[in-house]
Amino acid sequence: GRSCGVDIIKIARIRKISEKYGKRFLKRIYTEGEIGYCRGRAPQLASRFAAKEAVMKALGTGVVGIRWKDIEIIRKGSSRPFVKLHGTALHRAQTMQIQQLSVSLSHSDEHAIAFVVGESQTMHN
Repeated sequence: GRSCGVDIIKIARIRKISEKYGKRFLKRIYTEGEIGYCRGRAPQLASRFAAKEAVMKALGTGVVGIRWKDIEIIRKGSSRPFVKLHGTALHRAQTMQIQQLSVSLSHSDEHAIAFVVGESQTMHN
């Protein structure tokens, strides 16, 4: 089966929060790898924030019970980003038998958007 999630966010909102709370905000939401990749750039931080929200929607949980940092958006060079789950998010995906989550990110001057599709295999005996 398939499950999907989409989220859109104002880049200015993330810029404001990260300017106000700095490291405290970053360390609560983002993994070390994500922080390193984004280098404080608001559009990148916003698209990853949206991606984490979209993953939570695809996992059917909203933000309840899943830690932000347990959803990691990894991007190596110019390759497309992919989702890596840890801890609470990984447990939830396994419960739903989701093998793979695909993510697509985009942003305009004002908004960042993320779309996520989860694929689960139906079990055959």
